Amino acid sequence: MAESTELIDLRSDTVTKPSLQMRSAMASAEVGDDVYSDDPTVNSLEERVAELFGKEAALFTPSGSLANQLAIRSLVSPGQELICETNSHIARAELGAAATFSGITTRTWLADRGLLNAAQVLDLAKPDSGPYLVSTTAIAIENTHNFGGGSIQPIEEIALLSRKAKELGLFLHLDGARIWNAHVASGVSLLEYGKYFETISVCLSKGLGAPVGSLMISNKERISSSRVWRKRYGAGMRQVGILAAAGHYALDHNISRLIDDHRKAKQLAIACARIVPSTINPDFVETNIVGLDLSGANVSALEFASDAKQKGLLVSALGKSYLRLVTHMDIDDEATEKACAILQELLKGAFMAK
Repeated sequence: MAESTELIDLRSDTVTKPSLQMRSAMASAEVGDDVYSDDPTVNSLEERVAELFGKEAALFTPSGSLANQLAIRSLVSPGQELICETNSHIARAELGAAATFSGITTRTWLADRGLLNAAQVLDLAKPDSGPYLVSTTAIAIENTHNFGGGSIQPIEEIALLSRKAKELGLFLHLDGARIWNAHVASGVSLLEYGKYFETISVCLSKGLGAPVGSLMISNKERISSSRVWRKRYGAGMRQVGILAAAGHYALDHNISRLIDDHRKAKQLAIACARIVPSTINPDFVETNIVGLDLSGANVSALEFASDAKQKGLLVSALGKSYLRLVTHMDIDDEATEKACAILQELLKGAFMAK
């Protein structure tokens, strides 16, 4: 349990630290050279995760961004187009990697809370549009949607989009960095999610608590090609079974407990809404992300975050008036209650009449 002198870190679920049990699993991991595909712990993790989603193969990567970019390169040729939601991680938070690495165009649609509407996306898609217009080749969906406040994509819309995309010859990619949260909160199986997408990325170092690691998941052909591109991008790894062992431990022990993170996020949202209802609708908090709208406050999100830090709470300012809080396994009930009290105090001051 965090001591009172420690900061309560709600900036992201990436800030978690490996437990003693996870560290023990890492220390005893059997390893080999993964560039030669000789690391048995990596190999078994890749096989395990691919099977979870009903796919043929997977590739261990050091980051979710790389897993996304390898998937995009496997689906979209230079000069072609990927479409995704305006505030998706691929469009907003991967530093233009799709253009830089793959030489492709990205167009976006804007959706409330990032939620998928298949008809809206299909209206934007323009396959086989040459010779003057860029042809859409693939569509990326993020689930849960980070900048949408951890929203869960409706499975009915995913299924509809998948069916129509196949008719149009379009590929679907799932940015599933937090698909584990969507799975636990919605009850939709990983196999169900897996069947709608040609490629999938998943992260082990967010809510599952591993220190490093993501995977790209697809068929054997795409994974074989992506293995070459991973090395070309300088991300070939050697005795990385030490990290894969953490991934195995995370899958064994840390999926079902995500529901506890969701409960704490809801608690934070309710506490904030009690002081300033306009900041958040707690009904929209489905997983472990709380997005606060500070429009109308007498401080910016950055100023609010600075004030929170002075009181022992770390949060992320992701826009002039948008504040993000993310719950995770290193935040216990006592820390959650303290965070609620700090937020309520600061919100009272931030929305006082000028």
